Amino acid sequence: MAMVGGTMMAAYLRVSMPTSPQSPTTTRRRCRNLKTSCSVNRPKIPMPPLNPKDPFLSKLASVAASSPETLLNTPKNSDTLPYLDIFDSPKLMATPAQVERSVSYNEHRPRRPPPDLPSLLLHGRIVYIGMPLVPAVTELVVAELMYLQYMDPKEPIYIYINSTGTTRDDGETVGMETEGFAIYDAMMQLKNEIHTVAVGSAIGQACLLLSAGSPGKRFMMPHAKAMIQQPRIPSSGLMPASDVLIRAKEVIINRDNLVKLLAKHTGNSEETVANVMKRPYYMDATRAKEFGVIDRILWRGQEKVMADVASPDDWDKGAGIKIVDGF
Repeated sequence: MAMVGGTMMAAYLRVSMPTSPQSPTTTRRRCRNLKTSCSVNRPKIPMPPLNPKDPFLSKLASVAASSPETLLNTPKNSDTLPYLDIFDSPKLMATPAQVERSVSYNEHRPRRPPPDLPSLLLHGRIVYIGMPLVPAVTELVVAELMYLQYMDPKEPIYIYINSTGTTRDDGETVGMETEGFAIYDAMMQLKNEIHTVAVGSAIGQACLLLSAGSPGKRFMMPHAKAMIQQPRIPSSGLMPASDVLIRAKEVIINRDNLVKLLAKHTGNSEETVANVMKRPYYMDATRAKEFGVIDRILWRGQEKVMADVASPDDWDKGAGIKIVDGF
């Protein structure tokens, strides 16, 4: 028992005994070595590029210069994004849509979804008729014409036409003749100057709309086609003979009205228009201009060519012709 007690006392004394004192030189050497190892193992903090207009980079640069430990000791597996804890009240975009609409992202990007194509053309005062004249097309075109006059009754309206009228390409009737007359009457009621341009084709009632533009403002593309023809009777089906006769009389009335209007806008007589309308009468740009449907043919570079044309006096001088008297 005494042996066990002595052993425990010796162990206690051995643990509690103070270590031998070290000299000041040894202590300074150890501190110097510690500083050297710390400076060697200490990582180098990359300095971000300075941009005075970027508050995020400026804040990171100032924190890296004053207290780099804040950037080195970033918590791992944290829910917050890195380096946001150094800001007092960080702000983030809630959704990607807000980033897309922000002005700082791109000032020229629209802040709202773009409108449909007819609305974009309407903003440029352009009405495009690119389908046969069915009720839906007539409704849209008449509404656009009324809207453009309401917005500015003095600015011109541009109507681009690429339509087969009230029929399809194969001649099948798809709409009543009144659809074309409705757009024509709306054009005649407008106070604005109307510029009509044929792009592709202008057949039947669409040819009437082309010729109904303001005098001197009716144009046609070089390879566009115009065609005038008699109105067609819609499919009668199993109608009784009396109903078919009523429809035939209505078609004759529409044909006479079409002849009168075409003669009015083309400058031809009603007999001439009626004769050429007995069968489908196709016209290219040159023939349409001769017939009076349009005033000018649009082709690229014609303004420069006309500007380079010499005057009659210059032609006479170049030909050696001299004016002797005042006649």
